[in-house]
Amino acid sequence: MSLPLNRHLPIKGTFNVRDLGGYATAAGETRWRRVLRADGLHRVDSDGMSTLVAAGVSTVIDLRHPGELATQPNPFNGQPQVRYHNVSLFDSLAPEPRDGEDVLLALYRLALDTRQAAIAQVLTLIADAPEGAVLIHCTAGKDRTGIVSALLLAVAGVEAALIVEDYALTGEMIAPMIEEIVADAIARGADAERFRPLLASDPATMAATIAYLDETYGSPAVYLEKIGLSTQTIDRLRHRLTGDF
Repeated sequence: MSLPLNRHLPIKGTFNVRDLGGYATAAGETRWRRVLRADGLHRVDSDGMSTLVAAGVSTVIDLRHPGELATQPNPFNGQPQVRYHNVSLFDSLAPEPRDGEDVLLALYRLALDTRQAAIAQVLTLIADAPEGAVLIHCTAGKDRTGIVSALLLAVAGVEAALIVEDYALTGEMIAPMIEEIVADAIARGADAERFRPLLASDPATMAATIAYLDETYGSPAVYLEKIGLSTQTIDRLRHRLTGDF
């Protein structure tokens, strides 16, 4: 079974599986079925797993922390169809934004500054993955997945405005699962009203994140060099999104 080359892949049990293909670059477009971004896969049954594998998924990179894995296990963990990796991208980050500051922007800046080893590990796994599609995901497919996706699209040569559009798409995609996410957060002891702002997907947040990369590190590509990725690894990342297998 093959799925049409649409941005959204309607996989039962998910809300936000999207392809990073079809975005304009100076050399053409990013390739379809090379990298997928997604929300949690814990609701996916065997049919959904088979559909993802049929769509080309050969590698799954789970960006959630151990507590999330314990309560919402990944169905691909231990399955022979794919290579499964877990990298806790944010770990226990807890930014303390100033009054009136965008809490998500504070989180993204903190992650870019302090979780560089984990970000480098994820990007290296993507660069070194076998042929097929790499699926990266977290819980909503917005923050941890959003940072990795933005860096991937940037290194592929996608302009900032399109990266911002891709990030903002998450807002409409995850709308049906917002209350479930809030309920799960409350069950883990979170304050609902303080938690809800973390579910936003404001284009301005990603635009400011990209600007932060430019101002602080020089550019997203230079950022990858500064966190330890070799020129060869960066080239392989670019090739995964734009080259031929």
